[in-house]
Amino acid sequence: MSGSEPSAPAARASVARADASSRITGVIVVGMSVAVWWPAFTLGAWGDFFFDQMLTVWAAATGALIVVLIQPRGVPRLGRAFALLIPSLWLALTFLDDQDEGDLFTGIVTLVGVLVGILALPTTIWVLARIIWPEFGDTISWGRRLVVIGAVLLIAVASFLLGANQSHFLTCGDFSISGNSEPPGCTPGDPG
Repeated sequence: MSGSEPSAPAARASVARADASSRITGVIVVGMSVAVWWPAFTLGAWGDFFFDQMLTVWAAATGALIVVLIQPRGVPRLGRAFALLIPSLWLALTFLDDQDEGDLFTGIVTLVGVLVGILALPTTIWVLARIIWPEFGDTISWGRRLVVIGAVLLIAVASFLLGANQSHFLTCGDFSISGNSEPPGCTPGDPG
């Protein structure tokens, strides 16, 4: 055995760390994908986010914000707190907006709303994962973090495209029976 080869226990420990990192990555990808698919689909199918999605993001982000603020952790928590404050900022801005279609302020509120819908869900899940599982960020390499981001973006884009092309594989009846309104351009027919 040469001096450069790892011992059997060290090799097993390295494999165990890689397995744990793969499992953690998988859990986060699945969790974020589940959270992002429906808002992306509704944006594609209806051209809008539904209020219940936006308020779910707000509730989760606000709960996580409270947890972040009571944790004794210095500067890193300020970035997390700011990220989790964005849905509340959007909600406050909607109270101030008079909904004048050509108004710059309405455009800004709409843009913040889109950012909340697209970015706040995965960000909230990421921050919650770091709160519940502090080692999460330390055990995941930057390469795996990029895999997580890429996978979630892929699911979001695919879900948006599925929503935009829902008439090719869903019928108006599929939406009706599930309790959703029929999106523009849905294919007439019974649920298949």
